[in-house]
Amino acid sequence: MSASEAAPRALIVEDEPAMHDELRELLVALWPALTIVGHAADGCDALRQIAQHAPDIVFLDIQIPDPNRLDIARTLRDRCHVVFVTAFDAHAIDAFDNGAVDYILKPIDPARIALTVRRLKQRIASKPLDLTDVLENLAPRQVTASYLRWITASVGNAIRLITIDEVVFFQSDQKYTRVVLADSEVLIKKTLKELMSELDPDQFWQTHRSTVVNAMEIASIEPNMAGQLTLKLKSRRELLPVAESFVRRFRQM
Repeated sequence: MSASEAAPRALIVEDEPAMHDELRELLVALWPALTIVGHAADGCDALRQIAQHAPDIVFLDIQIPDPNRLDIARTLRDRCHVVFVTAFDAHAIDAFDNGAVDYILKPIDPARIALTVRRLKQRIASKPLDLTDVLENLAPRQVTASYLRWITASVGNAIRLITIDEVVFFQSDQKYTRVVLADSEVLIKKTLKELMSELDPDQFWQTHRSTVVNAMEIASIEPNMAGQLTLKLKSRRELLPVAESFVRRFRQM
């Protein structure tokens, strides 16, 4: 018997205290073997706790604030079983049904929770569903997001959370992007082009078609032997050359 079958672990992501308390109480009554490892009231706390506890199941309020529900769901993808919690929304429910993902409607119906628990008990030993298709169906309903504040990266079996301010620079690596920090680096499965559409252009400046630097990490700008501008960084020894097409911005500093 696997650890998940013997003692499944769940995280509740819900910003309404009364809703959280009711859901927790019902889950404890209906599934005594389930361990509730935590409760997150916002998206940033949810990401921290997902990384800390590595839950088997996440009950996710799809209206959770900053970062939004899709950011969290993308982090989870096929890492754990997800139950979406939502007020009635025909579009969202259709997306969940088509993807065979379970959901709970607000206000909570105990009979519906019981059905969800039965389904989860049947699925807990199997590989979680990849949420990609569900997210694509939900995406048209998403309100335009603010600039990226967090990055998640797989490091072995763990999920590492990185605040955007920790990043010194990004560099393209084929279909991946190197996320370079002061003392380490990770790869994320996203192209630099995709990433740039999510970054604050006032903070992250392109130095080359394959490199974007955090402007707060620039120590100085100097010409090299060939007269090309080069960036010295506060937290790294690398020198970042500035391509001719991007020089103008740096000359204005």
